[in-house]
Amino acid sequence: MVQGITRSERELLDAQALVGELVPEGSVFAFLAEHRAELFPDEFIADLFPSATGRPSLPADLVGSVLVLKELYDLSDPQTAEALRFDIRWKVACGRSLSQTSFDPSTLVYWRKRIARSDRPDRVFDAVARVIADTGVLTGRRKRCVDSTVFDDAVATQDTVTQLVAAMRKAARLVPGAAAVIARVAKLDYAKPGKPDIDWDDPAAKQELVSVLVCDALAVLAELTGPDAPQREATAADALGLLALVAGQDVEPADGSDGTDGRWRIARKVAHDRVISTVDTEARHTRKSKSNRKDGFRGHVATEPETGLITDTELTRAAGEEGSDAVVGEQMIARDSYHGTGADDAGPDAAPPTADTPPAADTPGGTDDGATQPDPARSRHTGEDSSSSSWVGAVVDGVAAGTAENGRRSGLEVYGDSAYGTGEARAKYRDGGHDTVIKPKPLCPAVPGGFTLDDFTIDGQARTVTCPGGHTRVMSPKRSVTFGKLCAGCPLRDQCTTAADGRSMSIHEHQALLRAARAQARTPEFERDYPTRSSVERIIAWVATQRGRRVKLRYLGVTKNHAWLRNRAAAINLRTLVNAGLTHRDGAWALT
Repeated sequence: MVQGITRSERELLDAQALVGELVPEGSVFAFLAEHRAELFPDEFIADLFPSATGRPSLPADLVGSVLVLKELYDLSDPQTAEALRFDIRWKVACGRSLSQTSFDPSTLVYWRKRIARSDRPDRVFDAVARVIADTGVLTGRRKRCVDSTVFDDAVATQDTVTQLVAAMRKAARLVPGAAAVIARVAKLDYAKPGKPDIDWDDPAAKQELVSVLVCDALAVLAELTGPDAPQREATAADALGLLALVAGQDVEPADGSDGTDGRWRIARKVAHDRVISTVDTEARHTRKSKSNRKDGFRGHVATEPETGLITDTELTRAAGEEGSDAVVGEQMIARDSYHGTGADDAGPDAAPPTADTPPAADTPGGTDDGATQPDPARSRHTGEDSSSSSWVGAVVDGVAAGTAENGRRSGLEVYGDSAYGTGEARAKYRDGGHDTVIKPKPLCPAVPGGFTLDDFTIDGQARTVTCPGGHTRVMSPKRSVTFGKLCAGCPLRDQCTTAADGRSMSIHEHQALLRAARAQARTPEFERDYPTRSSVERIIAWVATQRGRRVKLRYLGVTKNHAWLRNRAAAINLRTLVNAGLTHRDGAWALT
């Protein structure tokens, strides 16, 4: 297949020429009708067609426009193909004639796969990002707000019995010879559709079924795995691994059994990092609160609060440390492409701060184990005109906030809730040259109204902790401290601890940074600045809802859904720019 090219001459029934006035001015449809070729030139997909022979594909401007509109309006593949065929707005935006039909919905599957396998899987997001960079709308804008939301997955959450049965059937389909082994060693007939036929109101019958299912799975695994098992392809190995996982994650030996007698029961706990479906093995349980459990994936977003533009996104599993808010938030800020930091911006002789380089003297808290008292938090704004009623006007007027007095650009100013304020995350922000306006987690005193950790004096250099009563103890190698007998006759004991063996505590590796953050949160500057963070909630709502309903993911796995989130963010950014007057004149993008 060869790359398709859009012809410069219009067709007889060109939609834009005949009914273009029906498309509202200032809409994304009208913008694409006029500028889709500049936004998605032939180079947009040229790398996907190394051959110069074959049947022409769809042209680049049509592919890019369809991908943007599809995600902007959260349409399925069939709905997208239908819109391109019948919706006049889509025909005008994509340069179609009134009589042209659409393509088959499977064409969109083809394009997603082809783009995903390429060296530029984020090309739609990157195309809009280049427009943002060219306009200069984010130049000098230091503020970034980070937040996340949970997206419902595209599959149903499965119970333990359903997962065991499904995993056995999957092994039978994908592992060579597994169907014969299952038929020979298993007690249940897994070729029969549906759940096993038992009395589901009888607890004893359900426990017996669980025992049979687990024993069948273990028997099949014993036959198909082991040191003498043949080398298997990835899909077959994954199917056996999934069977082993679901056979162990939700069950435990029955009372009075060690499992060797074949008696099992559903465990009275939730397995760590539990697989909730054999259809999408990357979907996970999580909680928005103690009473609100969610299943699916977590979408992370970084935004610039005054413009409403999304600067970065990431989609991860809903549970797990690698997908936590603190970890992903720091990653998004570190790779921010709109505001350079480090040696390149500071000059040839400057070096970016590292974990081994102490922060500047005016950094709250100094080094992590340094001063015993935190420095008061300071206001970190450097002249950004946040009171302007028009952020477009601010760019036109040449506002360049975030530049230090020596002419060097400073880092970013990160706004987030307490989930983003772990000690590790704050240390990375500090080392990256970034300032933080992140809400700290409150300290809970051991005695209501009593002393908290901030009432103790911590000397990181001497590795000692002094309590409010004046007693000093040395930290252990694992940074724990026990006052023990010193608490027995202390007159302040009732305000400090209820433990019989005295007050004990663990000192965080980044305790100085955490203490400085709590001190910062008590300043008038923090109370003034922190509400800026709330703007990201509006942008999260743009991403996660459509016409008042919650968006539900359409794809399986992290990779495919991450690609969807990037395209969705690109479409929303384009709409934001169009609403601000984006145009293309004299070969350059500009905001009118």
